[in-house]
Amino acid sequence: MPGSLADRQEKQRRIEALRDGPLVLASHEAVSWYLDGIRTHVSLAGPPVLSVRVDDDGDRIFAAENEADRLIAEELLPQDAARVVRVPWVMPPSAAAEAAGAAATEASVASALRAARASLLPGERARYRALGCDAAEALTEVAPSLRPETTERHAAAALAAALVERGIDPLVVLVAGASRLVHRHPLPTGAALGRRAMLVVCGRRRGLIANATRWIGDGDPADEAILRVESAFFGASRPGARLDEVFAAGTAAYATAGLSADEWRRHHQGGPTGYAGRDPRATPETTDILHEYQALAWNPTAPGVKVEDTVLTSASGIEVLTADPRWPTTMHGGLARPVAHPF
Repeated sequence: MPGSLADRQEKQRRIEALRDGPLVLASHEAVSWYLDGIRTHVSLAGPPVLSVRVDDDGDRIFAAENEADRLIAEELLPQDAARVVRVPWVMPPSAAAEAAGAAATEASVASALRAARASLLPGERARYRALGCDAAEALTEVAPSLRPETTERHAAAALAAALVERGIDPLVVLVAGASRLVHRHPLPTGAALGRRAMLVVCGRRRGLIANATRWIGDGDPADEAILRVESAFFGASRPGARLDEVFAAGTAAYATAGLSADEWRRHHQGGPTGYAGRDPRATPETTDILHEYQALAWNPTAPGVKVEDTVLTSASGIEVLTADPRWPTTMHGGLARPVAHPF
């Protein structure tokens, strides 16, 4: 589905503000953002099948020759067709774009490029709300079908199917049954879910990525504590805040919530999201400034507990995008937050 000409023009203005000469966009997140959410992949594990060279005389889109017709017919704006440069399949499109003349690479403008794509435009926000709703609905649809004897792989297969049926590419599907809750990134196995299980999805549609974690089965005494940590992250996540300061506020809450003060060292805590799963992953040294209408996915975690949703931050507060009113919730910090869905 071709994107918006108005959005493209705004993104061109943002790129003009950060480049001094030709610039080659070659990553999935940069190309998909700039071209308004096009599918840049064939293999989810492979490099993009196209790159963009931004120059004073206009954009040129370098596309693998065996993908160009599909991209023109199904992904690109109509006026892009004349700008497509067909690249033999034996050559990476990014290499062809760089060979067209001296140009800056993404790495040379990495922080400025992240800032350029941070504030989501109205069309992007609408797409994200629809994606978040569908991703949350997929979790709600699958949860009632699961039982303690269900295997992690069966649960993962059902989640992946529910996402694909909604046009969402399942980038990450994690499942941990009660016997494997010690693992923070539990790739699914043949183990049974047992009395309590964690479901995690990261799904991409039209470039944007929705991240969400849900629990099924029994609750845990630390569920309330991890919501208090998340609330501290949310409270500090305001436009104009510096990411390392938000990180410090969130991680300091582990101790005040009654959890280990060093718990944050045992797993990453999330951060900005959008066209990348984390854009960037927050650390004590990450000094990016948060923007109005920027997407975030914090994921505080402790042994056996975790909370994660994709949200939009603005001057008026936090808007949860990955929400389904059918999922059981509790009010915390003025927001409806998910609790364990019973078997």
